[in-house]
Amino acid sequence: MTTTRSTSTIILIAGHWLGAWAWDHVLESLEGGDSRVLAMTLPGLDIDDPKRATRTLEDQVDAIEDTLVRLEVSQDQPTTLVAHSGANAPVSLILDRHPELVHRVVWVDSGPMANGSVFAPDLPEELVELPLPPFDVLAQQASLEGLSKEDLERFRTKAVPEPGPVLRQTVELTNDARHTVPTTLVCCSISSTQVMDMTRGGHPMFAEVAKLESLEVIDLPTGHWPMWSRAGDLAKIITSAASAASVPGPQTGPSGDL
Repeated sequence: MTTTRSTSTIILIAGHWLGAWAWDHVLESLEGGDSRVLAMTLPGLDIDDPKRATRTLEDQVDAIEDTLVRLEVSQDQPTTLVAHSGANAPVSLILDRHPELVHRVVWVDSGPMANGSVFAPDLPEELVELPLPPFDVLAQQASLEGLSKEDLERFRTKAVPEPGPVLRQTVELTNDARHTVPTTLVCCSISSTQVMDMTRGGHPMFAEVAKLESLEVIDLPTGHWPMWSRAGDLAKIITSAASAASVPGPQTGPSGDL
């Protein structure tokens, strides 16, 4: 984990194959600001953990809860949660269980999961973990736009296989109060227009967005890993989100360069 100290709290959680290291460039822009910032490595994504491949979504939720306690997050001093990509599963569970502890959630090229969702329901039971695929295969699933050769080399070198139990576990949500948490959608590889069209059409990836009571939608055109391709701009969005008040209804933010 990496931390900076100040008043309010921002917690950064990256998606599949990634740890706290994925936020290094964003942290460079956030450090020295008005917020304490922490980047997490979720259980299952620490290469030095001998039980890494057996970690579950519940283990990841427990780790986030422990972090909230350690940082003394409370209803009076809630946190801003930033979730990239596949971090949406544990963060959706946190919003369900502790909505009062979250000032705002920022989904980075991601979005809230629905009750009963499973990230990879067809993943074979015998598959212990899912390594980072070759980039030509990955590019068919998520945009690599904006990533340099150095970015890709670092990604390949530092990526940790995703535990099978995390990918197969059902996300069970029961608390509608999660929909009241102010939300910022940062749209990168899928534009805000496409996201909202999918939301209105009930697409499983974004159906939950229609239920949100306070929503800000911001375009940050780039690939699926903006913490590398547009780190400074993403840091500005996170800083703004952490200080933003709740605004009812959908709000469309700036598109392109900030």
